[in-house]
Amino acid sequence: MGQTLTEQILSQKAGRLVQPGDLVVVQPDVAMGHDSLSPGIIKVMQERLGVSHVHNPEQVVLVLDHVAPASTVGVADNQNLVRRFAQEQGIRLFEVGRGICHQVLVEEGIARPGMVVVGSDSHSTSYGAVGAFGTGMGSTDVALVWATGKTWLRVPETLRIISNGRFRPGVDAKDFALKLGRELTIAGATYMAIEYHGLDWLPLPGRQTISSMAIELGAKVGFFPPTGAAATDWDVPAWLFVDPDATYAQTVTIDLDALEPQVAIPHAVDDVVDVGAVAGTKVDVVFLGTCTNGRYEDMRDAANLLKGRRLAPGMRLILSPASRVELQRAIADDTLNILLEAGATLTTPGCGPCMGRHQGTLGEGDICLSTGNRNFKGRMGHPSSQIYLASPAVAAATAVTGVITDPRELGIMN
Repeated sequence: MGQTLTEQILSQKAGRLVQPGDLVVVQPDVAMGHDSLSPGIIKVMQERLGVSHVHNPEQVVLVLDHVAPASTVGVADNQNLVRRFAQEQGIRLFEVGRGICHQVLVEEGIARPGMVVVGSDSHSTSYGAVGAFGTGMGSTDVALVWATGKTWLRVPETLRIISNGRFRPGVDAKDFALKLGRELTIAGATYMAIEYHGLDWLPLPGRQTISSMAIELGAKVGFFPPTGAAATDWDVPAWLFVDPDATYAQTVTIDLDALEPQVAIPHAVDDVVDVGAVAGTKVDVVFLGTCTNGRYEDMRDAANLLKGRRLAPGMRLILSPASRVELQRAIADDTLNILLEAGATLTTPGCGPCMGRHQGTLGEGDICLSTGNRNFKGRMGHPSSQIYLASPAVAAATAVTGVITDPRELGIMN
């Protein structure tokens, strides 16, 4: 019987062949918590479950990234609680400035092909970029993993997305992810595993962008087969492969050759149009960053357009690198210098203003074009603010002109 990638991994973890709809109890390889939710997870584990110590300290990873550095006394106290907990329990902790949890776990080789990685963050689907079963969980579920080392899952059906062609200049993985939202809607893959086929040529950063946004389709997992150039140095289990006999619940085909730059308009991730439909819309602030688009390649794309140019009068450009490693890559050549000379404001590597907590919170009536993953009302600050989602190239072009702009109009600079 053929199996999808999800079915292969969960069969290995469950010790038996599984099929969609089965309930399985598995032991995740990694259970991640970040600074915003970990204090609550600790409380659930110790006070509600009555368990004082985590079942397996090697299984747990903590990252201080969401409000980093602390913005208030209360946040600082909570982060200190997490630091003490990690030290007492012998748990790996990545400190303020190391970067966003999803980027860090990939950079450190903690998330790997064939693993089950759960996290207290919905964008834990990001780990599918390296061929792992990555999924987000609520605080109580994560607390149970910490306490017992195990969790239960319903084996999801799989949606296969087949891509034909290549991105044209000015179009990239973010446009592909937004196009999927446009085609499938925010509930189009609810509790399904997505497998992305036809993208063996796509480097890891693009895969991370797409996998992170699988949750915006309602998906449980967003899987790339661990094949192609990106997987050259990975230790891929022999049992994990694209099975030609696998059964898929649905197949969707995307023509990359015809893909235009995409923009999600307020206040829904799946309310997506070609950039031309909203070109000329005034913008107050551009945000370049997040686990979706805060890597070196994203900063480089923006720098290619911003080189020799300045921000439009009154424009603010907030830059939040996804990690210290990605920031150092931007420092090593002229990327960061170009962005700063253009007028960008650099923040600590981490989540930055993505969820409206600090380092660029939106005020009343502010209009933002973000390379992030969500544009819900109030997501980045005041409920009257508006968020448009787009690629780093669209973001850079918009920062220069002050209005939403197709980057191809400014020329694609390589």
